[in-house]
Amino acid sequence: MSDVKKVVLAYSGGLDTSIIAKWLQEEYNCEVVTFTADIGQGEEIEPARAKAQAMGIKEIYIEDLREEFARDFVFPMMRANAIYEGEYRLGTSIARPLISKRLVEIAQETGADAISHGATGKGNDQVRFEMNAYALMPDVKVIAPWREWDLMSREKLMAYAEEHNISIEKKKGKKSPYSMDANLLHISYEGGIIEDPANEPEEDMWLWTVAPEAAPDAPTYLDITFEKGDIVAINGDAMSPATVMEFLNKVGGENGIGRDDIVENRFVGMKARGCYETPAGTIMLKAHRAMESLTLDRNAAHLKDELMPKYAEMIYNGFWFAPEREMLQAMIDKSQENVSGNVRVKLYKGNVVVVGRTSENSLFDEAIATFEEDGGAYNHKDAEGFIKLNSLRLRTAAKKRGK
Repeated sequence: MSDVKKVVLAYSGGLDTSIIAKWLQEEYNCEVVTFTADIGQGEEIEPARAKAQAMGIKEIYIEDLREEFARDFVFPMMRANAIYEGEYRLGTSIARPLISKRLVEIAQETGADAISHGATGKGNDQVRFEMNAYALMPDVKVIAPWREWDLMSREKLMAYAEEHNISIEKKKGKKSPYSMDANLLHISYEGGIIEDPANEPEEDMWLWTVAPEAAPDAPTYLDITFEKGDIVAINGDAMSPATVMEFLNKVGGENGIGRDDIVENRFVGMKARGCYETPAGTIMLKAHRAMESLTLDRNAAHLKDELMPKYAEMIYNGFWFAPEREMLQAMIDKSQENVSGNVRVKLYKGNVVVVGRTSENSLFDEAIATFEEDGGAYNHKDAEGFIKLNSLRLRTAAKKRGK
């Protein structure tokens, strides 16, 4: 431990990371630098400064990273239509590479020897933080207190806080029994009664969305404008990536959009049940697929769909900065060159319904697709040869079997 002189801590300002900050000072006898990021969690982060100062910490980084998060991480992922195991929209997973990137950059700026985080030894986040950090700074030392200390219960943590005069906020009302993580893309819930996959979540658990049955009886329509696979305007109003997500979270939440209840396979090997609210991500994904349906070549779209589960798995497992993810991203971005136009969606009681799409790059040809007279645009007789060639192997095999 004596070789660590300075460590950069991913610091939320909450009880756990405040304890970690003090523990690092005590156990490693080192200088601590705190880094607190605003990635759209919806909580005031400036109070973290006073808490860090109270522990004698002099180098305190508090940064608004919402636009970088949306532009450089969420939007590229949305171009891929990425979903893990068919349901999870990767809200926590995609935030970790940005935090790891800034931890490493701050370590380099301040001459720190190590970085530290508050992820537990059972979860995916420890893998994501560290894999992404090592990809950017191969020799960085990582301190993961949950894998080192013996403060393995809430009682021990509280006792440590009291012993070291760490402020414990006393909030009025009922304390949430859930472990939660929030950013521009989602809010997640784990623990409490939902640890048992058989239990239905309590209605008061959900913070961002109304229950679909309690949503307005009148639908909400949105006109969403894409340029090269990215949303650039809604209802004719130009918006930055972060503003797009903030707006869609609000209107989506009001219409009960984006609730998910999932049992997922963690990278570390266990199954875990989590509940998620992803209003913006749900709308973005539906609208993006609609835009691609009009503008993307069939085989290119199918290839994207084949590769998407692997791409999503890379993000989930912490390989954002791996060469294979970057290689796939280059292919995905190339596919988006003509994914521009407008998609009209209807939000109604938990549902996102695509009701229209237009594009100057549309590959839809009404003259060919129509069920009415097509003026010779499509020769029906061509289908006979097409069918016979494609069935040749089937007919040959059937004859060999004596049918």
